[in-house]
Amino acid sequence: MKKKINAKGLQVMLICISIFLITSTMALAEKLTINGSTTVLPIAQKVAEAYMKDNPDMEIAVSGGGSGNGIKGIIDGTTDIGDSSRFIKDKEVALAMEKGTYPVPFRVAYDCIIPVVHPTNGVKDLTLAQLKDIYQGNVKNWKELGGPDAKIVVVSRDTSSGTYEVWESKVMKKERVYPGALLQASNGAVAQTVASTKGAIGYIGIGYINDAVKPVKVDGIVGSEETTLNGIFPVSRPLFMFTRGWPEGKVVEFINYVLNPEKGQKLVKDAGFVPLY
Repeated sequence: MKKKINAKGLQVMLICISIFLITSTMALAEKLTINGSTTVLPIAQKVAEAYMKDNPDMEIAVSGGGSGNGIKGIIDGTTDIGDSSRFIKDKEVALAMEKGTYPVPFRVAYDCIIPVVHPTNGVKDLTLAQLKDIYQGNVKNWKELGGPDAKIVVVSRDTSSGTYEVWESKVMKKERVYPGALLQASNGAVAQTVASTKGAIGYIGIGYINDAVKPVKVDGIVGSEETTLNGIFPVSRPLFMFTRGWPEGKVVEFINYVLNPEKGQKLVKDAGFVPLY
């Protein structure tokens, strides 16, 4: 009877030790949160997966929500890294300084915003002026642009999107998109809507181009890695990751990983975007 009690006691003790070791390991695991631009999201996800594989003691949570939310998270201290497809605004800098912090930008990739239509649409090239007319609602039928006799369905990003703000600046020249446009919360949602709507036109980052949509030239220029890097494509931009002050510890290690030509920058290209080098 005594041997049985000892055996049970040993079993309980081993279970307790196992639980302690597991919880201790979990407690020691470092955590990193990344939030913001849906354009930068595929890059952040790919790099995070690779980084965690190289650093098993690190847990990284990556989410979208828009560039504005990423920068807001940096200002409020609710995220470690804020992804953004636009640069920070003066009013956001002022708000950050009021709260005792200063967002630091790191350019991590380049992108171009490409107009896309349904694959059955014969239109191959549009000027910046024509795109502006479409998004202001001044041109309503594709036949006015050499396309089919079909109503134009305008698909745009919502106003919290960095992609929208770049489009508003470079294409709309600060004019607002007309109220009849279908607003989508992400690049993926825009691509999906255009792919399923014959008369639709939208705009998405180069990393979201797929066979379900047809990219359109702008002023005769194809959106590509080459035309993005040399600045020829009219709607190009850098992509950023912001940190809350100058990064330290786990944050600076991750940023360095993203910027590493042999690691993060290769993953930028794998994600369909344009690497820095």
